[in-house]
Amino acid sequence: MIDCGNRNSIPIHTSSDQDLGSMAGGRSRQRSHSCDSPEESKNYGDRKKTEDTFLRPRSRSFYETPEPKKSDYDVVNLSRSCPLRQRAHSLLHYEVSKKEKKAKTKPNKRSPTRELNGSKGNLKSVSMMTISESDKWEICSSSRMKYGQFVDWEKIDPEAAIRYQLILQSDHHQLKTMAREGFWAMPHTLRAKAYYHIIQSINSSIVTPDREVHHVLTKELFGEQKISTHPVPDYMEAGDIPRYCLNEAGLNSVKRILLSLGKCFPDMNFCPILPEMVSLLLHFSEDEAECFHSVSRLICYNDPNKRYIDQTFLTYRASCMTFGDLANRCCKGIRKLIASSYQNLFDFYSDWIMWIFADLPFTYAIRVLDVYLLEGYKVLYRVALALLSLYKVSVSSRVADVEDFRTDMKGFVESVARHCTAERLLEMAFMIPMATRRELNLLFNANVDALMLKGVSIHQKRHSVEMVDFNNFTSSVVTVASMRVVWAWIPERFALFSPIRLFSTAEHGRSLASLYSHVEGHEPALLIIKTVDEEVFGAFLSTDLIERKKHDSEGLTYFGTGECFVCTIRTSKERYQQAMVNIMTRGSSHQQVRDSSCASSQIDNSGCSPITTGTITLTCPAGTPQNPSYLTIPLTSPSEEPITAKEPKRPKEQEASMFIAGTDSQLIIGGDGGHALCLQEDLEGGYSEACDTFKSIALYKGHFKIQALEVWGIQNSISFSHSFPSE
Repeated sequence: MIDCGNRNSIPIHTSSDQDLGSMAGGRSRQRSHSCDSPEESKNYGDRKKTEDTFLRPRSRSFYETPEPKKSDYDVVNLSRSCPLRQRAHSLLHYEVSKKEKKAKTKPNKRSPTRELNGSKGNLKSVSMMTISESDKWEICSSSRMKYGQFVDWEKIDPEAAIRYQLILQSDHHQLKTMAREGFWAMPHTLRAKAYYHIIQSINSSIVTPDREVHHVLTKELFGEQKISTHPVPDYMEAGDIPRYCLNEAGLNSVKRILLSLGKCFPDMNFCPILPEMVSLLLHFSEDEAECFHSVSRLICYNDPNKRYIDQTFLTYRASCMTFGDLANRCCKGIRKLIASSYQNLFDFYSDWIMWIFADLPFTYAIRVLDVYLLEGYKVLYRVALALLSLYKVSVSSRVADVEDFRTDMKGFVESVARHCTAERLLEMAFMIPMATRRELNLLFNANVDALMLKGVSIHQKRHSVEMVDFNNFTSSVVTVASMRVVWAWIPERFALFSPIRLFSTAEHGRSLASLYSHVEGHEPALLIIKTVDEEVFGAFLSTDLIERKKHDSEGLTYFGTGECFVCTIRTSKERYQQAMVNIMTRGSSHQQVRDSSCASSQIDNSGCSPITTGTITLTCPAGTPQNPSYLTIPLTSPSEEPITAKEPKRPKEQEASMFIAGTDSQLIIGGDGGHALCLQEDLEGGYSEACDTFKSIALYKGHFKIQALEVWGIQNSISFSHSFPSE
């Protein structure tokens, strides 16, 4: 064992390439606990000394155990020859190591190993620790990960063998059901085999580095040196590695795999969850090479609708924004709460994936991994939303005591066992209404586009995205504090940019025609009304109002997307929005014919969606030239079946959800079961009703008179609705 003199470094085993000895651990794992320092780890271990301890049968996992003296080695080898004598063998190791430990640790009570890991011979459950690394890693050239390779485990546990055969015979849909129900949760070896089968079934168009590549890379990186020093990989946000019950040899192997992955994937410049992923999968891998190959398959998988691992800061940040959009719909209260406290909402949401892969206790994280390997990124969104819903309930009664929501959320997730079990967490996650994979992909790509407009490129490792400054904001209808809350309600890709006033009754007069002329060509738009009795309410219009001119049918024709919402701002702040319906997809008229020559959104491997627009220059009806360099909302994705001229006319309710409709004499927001908002031609007044489109109550009781009305757009945005057809 080497003590590097830095309390943030991990002592590394330097023994030869012998197999690991027996392992010891509790029959049931305790809730994971993160320790920020070795002193805290030591104190935590001291608090657990009184717990009952048990011997645990061997498995292919690797757990910490002291190496026996050379004089005891022959006895140890004899006990290895018979699997049925494993418990006696483990007990022998325990007694021998206990005596050695007393002799070794007496002179030095502050041994680095004891501070980080507790007593090596102790047979209690091992807590998960996050080890804060220095800038350099010392790597032991020996992996020593060949434990239990000579045992036929299926003969020891026939039930596990039967379950494994069922896994092999099941299709993907059946495996998803099994994963959600925890079919292979026990024993350890069954989960290991299930993971291997699932990961090997993941197909990728890219050639995946195999076990041999890992052997070549480790030889190149570490050579024949017993100990070598390497910088922490650039793609890691920090030098932190989750403990996840791994011993020193396990942590050493995690470092070796992470360095090999950095060498193998040089374009991967930001991937903060990779240490967690490697640490978890190493538990269930035969050796380092298998773990390396498994993680490589996840990295190489490039289906945009079922992603696994973000590899750049651009895609990572876009994923955070996508989660923020989903949280905006599923956990409305927490968003308003954080925005009202003047804390950075995006910083809070940027930790979402680390809630799962860094803060969740091991037993919870591994159940999430069961499902994640089969269903991809969408599962992570679900679990994080479930955690956020639980946190909302917890924090509501103690808001005044919360100084920092990010820190408070981290502590809540670490102690989630106080609030629900792992199985209950998954049940909650799959009860959440969720958008389709196609919708999520459209939303993700729109967020990528917005970030690129803000200056974030695919090759940047880190980039500080400037947030909206409301200090210079002025309005005659809404206060700065209220606008800050409303801006937290709009989609993340728009909230990156400052609001810009498009129309005001004080400046442009009271005419619906004037409103149309100044607002058409801009997408989206935020309409805010102040009545003569000082009540304030409004609507977010996700689609350009020029869409109203595209439908040559009698009566009203509705258009828009599920991102539309209505809200009250004064006297109370409430937002009403349909949950997970047509988030990004426009409704279309049956009379519109798709033009195959129009541009379409093509998604490349980097997660970007380049747009081909030709050499056009769009001009708003108000006369302001716009540069079509930014698509505020993704183009409508192709329908499952092409629309033909012979297709019978569909009811208007089926053409699109009834979000927006407009004529020369009225503008209507929401049309199902009542109009959430209706404005008359002279903009002198209007009325509001309860509306099923948004599940909203009346924003104002009956008819109202308008004192002032403003429409706000998004800086640098432009609508493409008059260039590309709707679905």
